[in-house]
Amino acid sequence: MNYVNRQILRLSVPAIVSNITVPLLGLCDTAISGHLGSELYLAAIAVGSVMLNVVFWLFGFLRMGTTGLTANAFGAGDDEGVKKIFTQSLLIALVAGAFLILFQIPLFDLLSGLIGAQEDVNENVREYFMIRIWGAPALLGVMAVSGWFVGMQSTFYPMIIAIAVNVINIVASFLLVFSCGIGFSGVAWGTLISNWAGLGIAIICVVIMRRGKGMWCPLRDVIQKAGLKRFFSVNSNLFFRSACIIAVTMGVTAAGARLGALTLAVNVVIMQFFQFFSFFMDGFAFSGEALIGRWAGAGDKEMLHKFFKALLCWTLSMAIVFSLAYGLGSGAVADLLSDSENVRQGVTDMTIWISLIPIVSAWAFIYDGFFVGITDTRRMMIATILASAIFFVVAFIRLGKGGIYIDVGSNRMIWIAFLSYLLMRGVVLALLWKSSLGRYFKFN
Repeated sequence: MNYVNRQILRLSVPAIVSNITVPLLGLCDTAISGHLGSELYLAAIAVGSVMLNVVFWLFGFLRMGTTGLTANAFGAGDDEGVKKIFTQSLLIALVAGAFLILFQIPLFDLLSGLIGAQEDVNENVREYFMIRIWGAPALLGVMAVSGWFVGMQSTFYPMIIAIAVNVINIVASFLLVFSCGIGFSGVAWGTLISNWAGLGIAIICVVIMRRGKGMWCPLRDVIQKAGLKRFFSVNSNLFFRSACIIAVTMGVTAAGARLGALTLAVNVVIMQFFQFFSFFMDGFAFSGEALIGRWAGAGDKEMLHKFFKALLCWTLSMAIVFSLAYGLGSGAVADLLSDSENVRQGVTDMTIWISLIPIVSAWAFIYDGFFVGITDTRRMMIATILASAIFFVVAFIRLGKGGIYIDVGSNRMIWIAFLSYLLMRGVVLALLWKSSLGRYFKFN
């Protein structure tokens, strides 16, 4: 195996392992709540997790933006820039988390109003939300530090942090709920403890990686106008991109709900296929962010193109393997995920669309990584806005004798809309790649 492929796998494999551990946090909370004697606790965990995920997904730019900027500085051999980006991103994460705590009541009221859970469920949701929100600075801080590590060409430390957070969460939640007798709130307290422990572990990992080189930048350099302008320019685009992605994800759920509980259940299962594939593709996208960013920062077009072509080959290979596996095995997976014959049949009827998910969506993942690497987040945002518009048009807009009206139509139309959205993101970014790369080297 040559140097290029070794570097790709060195970064991708730990990132994939980290991604696979992410669902364990929710699974742990769900499993413990499921043994507390009431379905209200399970419902509260489900609603509370969705509310918090929406909030934290909006701050996904803290990881991606930090990765691209750090990779550029690393590639250029700019150690002061590396320290500045680390300090900036962590400081902004902590400040953003503090604001979420400060405005937790209006934030909860807004989100609970949008979701509209029943009052008996909402009481438990409030308790869960109000405890876990105190972990926002730590959780956002871990996102920022993890992004910095990827930019520094290491996905090993983020993997260690992710595994440690999950182990601490499981142990703390179990002990608080069952040994200390705290009950339902113990689930939230356990996750809160794991969030802050994760931040502590992340900082320790940075100290170990730096080995006495220093990790902080003077505050006067952090708030320097030019540096902050680029930081916020990169990350504000990613913020709006994340908002569009959340809107589409919620749109899939809303469209399914319009067709009834059975369609909603079928789509929950189908979305698991997409999420499982995303765990693997995100690993290669992380490699793209780190490696393309490194060689862009170094100004080495030859190495950049080598990694670009190799990552495209890995993407195509992964997409083909997963598409074949999904086409042949979607029914067996549905049998594992549901006891309902109607749900299993509904998933089987959608096999052709499930098998298309990897081959259609892979390009959006990998090109996102490329564009993060060269920090051209504006075009990422534009591509996502265009793709999101196509989703909502295809999913909801119909043309009849009476003119234009809103209607979902069928579940197939929902997934045609979702696949169109994913395909458009990948195609637009692919078409823009050459000019974006030219602009990067022109202005850098």
